[in-house]
Amino acid sequence: MALNKNSRIFLAGHNGMVGSSILKYLKKKRYKKIITKDRKQLDLIDQSKTEKYLKKIKPDFVIIAAAKVGGIYANQKFKADFIYQNLMIQTNLIHASYKAGVKKLIFLGSSCIYPKLSKQPIKEKYLLSGKLEDTNDAYAIAKIAGLKLCETYNQQYKLNYICLMPTNLYGPNDNYNLKNSHFFPALLSKIYNAKKNKKKFLKIWGNGKAKRELMFVDDLSSACEFFLKKKTNHYLINIGSGYENTIKGYAKFIMKKLNVNLKIVYDKKKPNGTPRKKLDINLAKKYGWISKISFSQGFDFVFNDFKKNKNLK
Repeated sequence: MALNKNSRIFLAGHNGMVGSSILKYLKKKRYKKIITKDRKQLDLIDQSKTEKYLKKIKPDFVIIAAAKVGGIYANQKFKADFIYQNLMIQTNLIHASYKAGVKKLIFLGSSCIYPKLSKQPIKEKYLLSGKLEDTNDAYAIAKIAGLKLCETYNQQYKLNYICLMPTNLYGPNDNYNLKNSHFFPALLSKIYNAKKNKKKFLKIWGNGKAKRELMFVDDLSSACEFFLKKKTNHYLINIGSGYENTIKGYAKFIMKKLNVNLKIVYDKKKPNGTPRKKLDINLAKKYGWISKISFSQGFDFVFNDFKKNKNLK
């Protein structure tokens, strides 16, 4: 069945940064039958309830944006939660989708599935070619299991379940809590509060030299729609912007935007994480998809959202 404006699309995880962006994007594109359930209405960790619900609603397409996510601190402290909850959520949804007759599904992964010291830029074929980053290996292993579920279900059941592997994302509705946020919203929060409280220093983890690619979340939303429409011969496709900088570079960019000059202090007792992480996006380009939102443009959207956020810490 080809995707059309009346297709029944079940979007799992619509309240997070990624899911809320996808929901907004699909509504803007005038899709009429987008189905969502929040955590209180449907516990995706419960296999029986998930299967019954998918069987009841009979979606034509499924997008899995639901996941337990967080930065280095959260990934280190709550490893058991990260591996268990992500394994259960994705396994239940993928299997329930198959049982409900869903032929097309998009599973959203994470670039942390690739080896810590992977060749750069990272090609899809580098999966499982080396050791993972220790700080988020539990999360990465869960995501890899989800990829393999999609791959094997495609092989055995003749489905088209695609794993889109986004680079580091930023955007509206992000998490700015320093205890469990990703590096970019954490940097923005730290610099904003340092300016507000008239501080002179900015402490960042590691040596500031680690490089990260960033992509505005709405670009991932456009990729989801694009690949729902597209029949692919690949189950794993990298989604990235091609834009990268060092952690120090991002800090300086934010300081310039906020018109503040802070002395950077490096907490070298804290981990750097993966030295560099930039995705090779040639496969996505061959299918016809490219990112369109520049980093500077995306930052302006994010900062406006940040100032409205009620949970600033």
